[in-house]
Amino acid sequence: MASEDVKQRGEAAAVSTFVNLAGEAKAATEGVKSPRHALLSISKSLAAGGIAGGVSRTAVAPLERLKILLQVQNPHSIKYNGTVQGLKYIWQTEGFRGLFKGNGTNCARIVPNSAVKFFSYEQASKGILWLYQQQTGNENAELTPVLRLGAGACAGIIAMSATYPMDMVRGRLTVQTAKSPQQYRGIYHALTTVLREEGFRALYKGWLPSVIGVVPYVGLNFAVYESLKDWLIKEKTFGLVQDNELGVTTRLACGAVAGTIGQTVAYPLDVVRRRMQMVGWKDASTVVTGDGKKVALEYTGMVDAFRKTVRYEGFRALYKGLVPNSVKVVPSISIAFVTYEVVKDLLGVEMRISD
Repeated sequence: MASEDVKQRGEAAAVSTFVNLAGEAKAATEGVKSPRHALLSISKSLAAGGIAGGVSRTAVAPLERLKILLQVQNPHSIKYNGTVQGLKYIWQTEGFRGLFKGNGTNCARIVPNSAVKFFSYEQASKGILWLYQQQTGNENAELTPVLRLGAGACAGIIAMSATYPMDMVRGRLTVQTAKSPQQYRGIYHALTTVLREEGFRALYKGWLPSVIGVVPYVGLNFAVYESLKDWLIKEKTFGLVQDNELGVTTRLACGAVAGTIGQTVAYPLDVVRRRMQMVGWKDASTVVTGDGKKVALEYTGMVDAFRKTVRYEGFRALYKGLVPNSVKVVPSISIAFVTYEVVKDLLGVEMRISD
């Protein structure tokens, strides 16, 4: 009898061990995704980011063009001052298509830029969160606003650097008018012309102020948006949370706040970047003035561009085009964030890591 009891207990222990091992193996298998599944998830995430960028920029294309025109406008040949006046001028001189000039190039740039930016942010967030949890020894630790700022800055630098030549070409296509002596016929023609006449380095003119500017701009966008959402969900403020989720209108408002803060801080660098992109273009002065008058348009670098802009036009020149840009940024950033999240939901992509 004793030997039978021992035998039964041994069999029971063996079965229990086998069941436990099977459970652990199943859990491990479920936790490890196949390369195909991982590739599909990455593709969906990139697609969501690209769609978000294309939709948001097309919605505000006229304001984007007006902003750039104001940024590079010659102070001695001002055609318009305000947003409404500027849009009317473009409509009267170039028609409806003039309002969307350069938008094709902008979308060709912003779709991959937005895709890489959103994807890079999520990957950077995961990596930074893992390091933070390891450092603190707390597996339940969450990203702080400062860490989100760092992840957003990394994403912005990666995305901007990867697509910068398209941004440079887009700037030149956008400022062309019907009176421009040389017309770039499109993206390819502009790229090849710049390469032939100015060299490869010309495609990265204004890159440094762009890198410096993208840190507070993109970093603050992500940090403010995610932090504000988390705060509203945790505090359940104003009854805006339903089923532990925020509505589309509330998320749009969060994006608007994030975009306003980010663009205000980084705007002077955007003005300097756009002006530096015009340097070396032999017809830039005529394009900028729009009436054939020649003006000096040479900067030796970022600091020189800042100095000359402030010296000859005053400090306020660093904020030329801020109003149409603010009107543009609020819906643009809001639409981008919400579109990204909605498309991810539709595609069934795993949501952000702070959830």
